Amino acid sequence: MTGPEAATRARAVLELVRAPAALTVLGDTLAGAAASGRPVTAGRTARLALASSCLYWAGMALNDYADREVDAEERPGRPLPSGRISPRAALATAAALTGAGLTAAAAAGGRDTLAVAVPLAATVWAYDLALKNTPYGPAAMAAARGLDVLMGAGARRTRHALAPAALLAAHTYAITMVSRKETLGASASLPAGALAATGAVGLVAAALTPQTAVRAHRAASTALLGGYVLAAGSAQLAATARPDAPRLQRAVGAGIHAMIPLQAALTARGGSLRAAFSLLAAYPVARGLSRKVSPT
Repeated sequence: MTGPEAATRARAVLELVRAPAALTVLGDTLAGAAASGRPVTAGRTARLALASSCLYWAGMALNDYADREVDAEERPGRPLPSGRISPRAALATAAALTGAGLTAAAAAGGRDTLAVAVPLAATVWAYDLALKNTPYGPAAMAAARGLDVLMGAGARRTRHALAPAALLAAHTYAITMVSRKETLGASASLPAGALAATGAVGLVAAALTPQTAVRAHRAASTALLGGYVLAAGSAQLAATARPDAPRLQRAVGAGIHAMIPLQAALTARGGSLRAAFSLLAAYPVARGLSRKVSPT
């Protein structure tokens, strides 16, 4: 394979897995770890981030494998319908990334982390290959996101991270519902429902912040929640006013990126202020890279 061919192949793989969008999952395990009282150490954080990213990328590759016939009509430029990547290669990529994700999870916390990572991987595969186009699809996607948060806590401390897991799952459910119509357009009630969900998530997260928390942590969490509502809600409001395909797509993209300030707010709520603001730095990077590789 020549240099230009290798570069083209690499670009196709990056597009297949929506590589930059993995920046929006890095904070899941941080929020879970902070809520459970686990120390936010560099080594464990990096391994968990790698595990989350690999499982997310695996899901994206599986998504395109499962949707290859639909994409041939609606998104012919995607890697599989355009012929840049074969279905077999996409499936192999998903399998390899799943293995890498589970390996990273084991390195981060052994059996305690694997006890959550394995159901997470199973949910990802079940969603893409069986549940996505059923009434259970959005719930399965939401469950995967919630499990990703719980992976940061580990199996023995999952109960301490149930609140952030539920909040990120609720946000994911709303965004997934909109994404089902993002190429077709919908009635205004769909983005309006997502807008209401965004407001509810923000309010509940604020209400759950302990009054005993350090004042700086409460203030930071509140400010970050405001940023989350603005980031997701502005695009959802625009889509409510005119729910055509382009605005729905922008609402989905904004909702995906808005997970970062939400994760940062939940991490600050758990007491890890430095980690929260370090995470927030990924937001402008993710938005900038989305102009080159779509997150949806």
